[in-house]
Amino acid sequence: MSSVHFSDASLSTLWTCPQVADIEDAALTQRIQHQLDFKTKPVGSLGVLEQVALRLGCILGTDKPELEAPQMVVFAADHGLAAQGVSAYPVDVTWQMVENFLAGGAAVSVLSRQNGVALNVVDCGVARDFEAREQDPHDKLPKASEPRLWRRKVAYGTADCSQGPAMTEQQCAMALRNGGELVKKLPGNALLLGEMGIGNTSAASLLLARLCGESIEAVTGAGTGLNAEGLARKVAVLKQVLALHTDVQQPLQVLAAMGGLEIATMTGAVLQAAAERRVIVVDGFITTAAVLVASRLQPHVLQRCVYAHRSGEPGHTRMLAHLQATALLDWQLRLGEGSGAALAWPLLQSACTMLNEMASFESAGVSTKSE
Repeated sequence: MSSVHFSDASLSTLWTCPQVADIEDAALTQRIQHQLDFKTKPVGSLGVLEQVALRLGCILGTDKPELEAPQMVVFAADHGLAAQGVSAYPVDVTWQMVENFLAGGAAVSVLSRQNGVALNVVDCGVARDFEAREQDPHDKLPKASEPRLWRRKVAYGTADCSQGPAMTEQQCAMALRNGGELVKKLPGNALLLGEMGIGNTSAASLLLARLCGESIEAVTGAGTGLNAEGLARKVAVLKQVLALHTDVQQPLQVLAAMGGLEIATMTGAVLQAAAERRVIVVDGFITTAAVLVASRLQPHVLQRCVYAHRSGEPGHTRMLAHLQATALLDWQLRLGEGSGAALAWPLLQSACTMLNEMASFESAGVSTKSE
């Protein structure tokens, strides 16, 4: 069975990649840093919180950043590769968890609700249809406090990429376009990334191995909980996939050949959010894989990203290193869904509040450090 034969050039005729400008602004950076240094505290004493405040100000282009109407978007799809036994859970878990998200019972549901983050669930390619419901934006406007289902299904899961390409060029382009168009409909200036799809840690490992030249053994983990035998089988299958698609090297080629519909839709969303200068809160391994692909198309995407946590998946550490990124939390999280992004969200709020409301030495009448 041969691999995919289309190119990034042919994909670009089906989908127009948003242009992501360089937002580096030395004068703004200096102004924010000066504010931070003259708050009523020793210089740098709030550590990473100060770094986050500086980053948020630079992303939003202001020395008084405010986070507005944050949107958690959980991209869901199934993977044909799951038929090869690369996951400890059956594929039905994907649609069942989508229902759980919408019912408000999943980790990302409760954490988003706790932190006042709107929850959007996107059917990018789940191998099952969902009944119309009150939260469906195509039916009527949802209640502000309820999760929203967005129907953006490209196919009923990808094809098995151990036998051929996961997606056709048309499917990949449609998913990318869907992600961008969805972001245009969402309010606010912050996008929190989440995902759901049995088999998608395999897709993330494959993208990392091919795009960054890592060995598949080094970047493949237990995913949803494989034992040693299951992990060995997973590595063997992923080696087979890489060998089949050995001629596939360009970012969109790799995404179509070995990625997932949720990752492709998320990639399109990341690019659009970056073009709109939104804060992009990256969750774990799979969401970072979408950022990796997006950054190979538009490198300045990385200027807009805040990385919520370092996953327990071994590949995530290497992926963050390739992106020269540091995560806020290191709590051995490996659930996905966007749970880490939801957990980190209050830290971003605190960073903005500190920058905007904390007094300076001068305004508070507090003496500065003695020389």
